Amino acid sequence: MNRTYHRIITALFCIFFGGIALLSLLLPKQTFSPQENRNLAGTPDFSWKRIMDGRFMDESEEYVSDHIALRDEWVALRAWCERLSGKRENNGIYFAADDTLISRVDDPDEARLEKNISYLNALCDHTEIPVSFGLIPTAASIWRSKLPTGAPSADEDLWIRDLYAQTTAQTVDIGSALFAHEGEAIYYRTDHHWTSLGAFYGANAVLEALGYSPLSLDDYEKTTVSESFCGTSWSSAGARWVRADSIDIYVPSDGISVVSNFTGTPVEGSLYVPDYLTQKNQYAFFLGGNQPLCIVKSHSEGEKLLLIRDSYSDSLAPFLSQRFSEIHLFDPRYNLTSIQDYIEENGIDRVLVLYSFSNFASEKNLFLLAR
Repeated sequence: MNRTYHRIITALFCIFFGGIALLSLLLPKQTFSPQENRNLAGTPDFSWKRIMDGRFMDESEEYVSDHIALRDEWVALRAWCERLSGKRENNGIYFAADDTLISRVDDPDEARLEKNISYLNALCDHTEIPVSFGLIPTAASIWRSKLPTGAPSADEDLWIRDLYAQTTAQTVDIGSALFAHEGEAIYYRTDHHWTSLGAFYGANAVLEALGYSPLSLDDYEKTTVSESFCGTSWSSAGARWVRADSIDIYVPSDGISVVSNFTGTPVEGSLYVPDYLTQKNQYAFFLGGNQPLCIVKSHSEGEKLLLIRDSYSDSLAPFLSQRFSEIHLFDPRYNLTSIQDYIEENGIDRVLVLYSFSNFASEKNLFLLAR
């Protein structure tokens, strides 16, 4: 009886995992996960050298993890198990206080930071217009008090001060502006981006540093456009018990025109794209999401600003449109155009290089600043 029982359990075990393996093999392979809003691992390149140095096995493990059948369900199950066992993290996401999910930030690669700062300084040396530089601390820095006790995360404030000391660009103290409002909803609880309110405080830090008068929140009416936003932190952590976020806007789109460039051809865009509010990636509601180039034109009589950016600037652009006549949002991840040529060809008045700390620390295309 006992032996038969063990045989049945073993057979069921083999059938279950064999079925999962077969499904993983037969199901179409996706290249992008809308649930996590990221590219999935590609098929690892085979070579004896890559086997010997361990890269092939590491990439194979990542590939299997990204393409296993029912992956989202496994992530959720693991999160529940981690939570029940008393652990406070899953997939690099902390289960923080106040129903908040916060991405862990590891100490960056110093060599990468040195290269990126050198590219920024090269831009300052090779252009006659003002160049400003701002780093946006992540929620792990501003909301450190929400993290589980003893949770490790990089000292972003220390790194940012060190980077600011190394650059010849004018720096923008965004961290202090956000710290002053840390008790407010300045980041999403389920996503790594700042909210529109956080972007407002960041915009004022930028405007004051660049010599513009700050905006007043009293001049705008908050409009909630979604109450069902579950962002990338929610997806990566599998924390299905965390309630959804709201998405708010303050600046109306009246009098603002947008030219988007997703595929190399300019098309009419929009400051806000409501269609995305019915999709998983609701943050793409701002400007339509990541794109190589986006130009926002307003009725303001200010300067033309070239904004070298990551996705945090999508929700920042509506506020900056209140002071600049044109904002050219240039994303080096997708746009390999010479930045110095772009400045000359488009009559740009000033440049702002603005990144979240974690994205700046990992960005590999900032060599374009020096070209």
